[in-house]
Amino acid sequence: MDSIKDHCGIFGIFNSPEAARLTYFGLHALQHRGQESCGIVSSSFDPVRQRRIMSAVRDFGLVLDVFDNPDLFQNPLRGKSAIGHTRYSTSGSSVNRANIQPFHVQYRDGNLAVAHNGNLSNATGLRRSFSEQGTLFQSTSDTELILHLISQSRQKKQVDQILDALEKVEGGYALTVLTDNRLIAVRDPNGFRPLALGQLPNQEGDGGTAYCIASETCAFDMIGAEYIRDVEPGEVIIIDRKACETGAPHSEYLSGAYGVSQCIFEYIYFSRPDSRIYGEMVDKVRRKFGKQLAHDAPVPRVPTEEKAPLVISVPDSSNTATLGYVSECQKLGYRCKYDIGLIRNHYVGRTFIAPGQDSRELRVRCKFNTVDGVLKDRIVVVLDDSIVRGTTAKLLVRMIREAGAKEVHFRVASPTVVSPCFYGMDFPSKQELLSSKFDDVSAIGEWLGVDSLAYLSIESLKKAAGDAHDSPHRYCDACFTGCYPVPVGDHVTKEAYD
Repeated sequence: MDSIKDHCGIFGIFNSPEAARLTYFGLHALQHRGQESCGIVSSSFDPVRQRRIMSAVRDFGLVLDVFDNPDLFQNPLRGKSAIGHTRYSTSGSSVNRANIQPFHVQYRDGNLAVAHNGNLSNATGLRRSFSEQGTLFQSTSDTELILHLISQSRQKKQVDQILDALEKVEGGYALTVLTDNRLIAVRDPNGFRPLALGQLPNQEGDGGTAYCIASETCAFDMIGAEYIRDVEPGEVIIIDRKACETGAPHSEYLSGAYGVSQCIFEYIYFSRPDSRIYGEMVDKVRRKFGKQLAHDAPVPRVPTEEKAPLVISVPDSSNTATLGYVSECQKLGYRCKYDIGLIRNHYVGRTFIAPGQDSRELRVRCKFNTVDGVLKDRIVVVLDDSIVRGTTAKLLVRMIREAGAKEVHFRVASPTVVSPCFYGMDFPSKQELLSSKFDDVSAIGEWLGVDSLAYLSIESLKKAAGDAHDSPHRYCDACFTGCYPVPVGDHVTKEAYD
């Protein structure tokens, strides 16, 4: 994986006396989706003011650092409902404190908080329209637009205001919305971003079921919650007191003009392998990618008197695809052996780089190190989940050669990235993509310094994703094809979303 940053992680819970604390653990499980900042907003009843209030704790940093004081979960984060967010910015400045989510406001119908994962593809037009009306903005995040749309809706009921606002936005988004008496989960009509519904075991005296919402099911595992199902594309699940008592949350549905197009990169890289998204375990799908790659580009054949090629992963996101690749290569009759040739340092924070130093190389060396005794004098096949800019991959190849590898071959468990993403994934502009700088794969391989380079084909990607499911699923593969399922300015052709 090279130069792709994570999405955000969102979590919500309703009807639990430990709402904020469980949200903290849920965010901890989702930390891989964003490490820039995090926050929790809880809802409680204030006996002094005799009304419901919302309290927030938000800051830059990791979940463990921001919520390092246990007293925070007694005061101010009280109450039986809460939402949380861990952020990597795909829209809005990463150094602006006002962009830290969840956002919360007080308006004519009470308190309202929103945590958002994704990007609104029509954000520019919406912001321009609000600015012309004199609307003031406190952040540069497109999430704030959703709050303005809700507050300016002419609908009478709060739920209708939320539905009205969501009909005006486009793009990829998953939301948790907290009101004074409801938790609302939303997934855009295309289903770009994953979102799941879970429940906690009934506790005596808790007033019924406690429901939770999360970007990935690994958050449910952390708190001992049961996965119920995915939130469907375009579904708006409304959880209130009645839903907890009856065990039946109510759902509304948003209209969609472009069908379902779930982000395939969630399977390739973003989600944890122990999560279930889009109805299937990530680990299972990644292994399928690796197996298909073995058919597209197996390990090189070597004489029987030579040692078998060594296959190593770029940890951690390509680990399971590598296992699938090795097992299928062996099944196809290719000699190869899986081993650990790269070690990843999981405790790399913000590394200080002195002026004049090659910051990219130092960052890579801080994050990865080679196991020289494993790689020396071996034919090494490196498997990564994707290549974007290629700078990290190039440095890793150099490090592996410095460790004494006789040959270095590179295999990628996804197709060539040819286009940027406008639905919540921080891909660089087309000009920054490695594929835009070279005419073909062999030229890219020469620049990387490898003996051979091969990618998973688009056809094999689709086959692997389809084979992993019992029912057909449609995915967004715009970053590999340039065909965008939802119009984004001049970047979309008609055939992309017919």
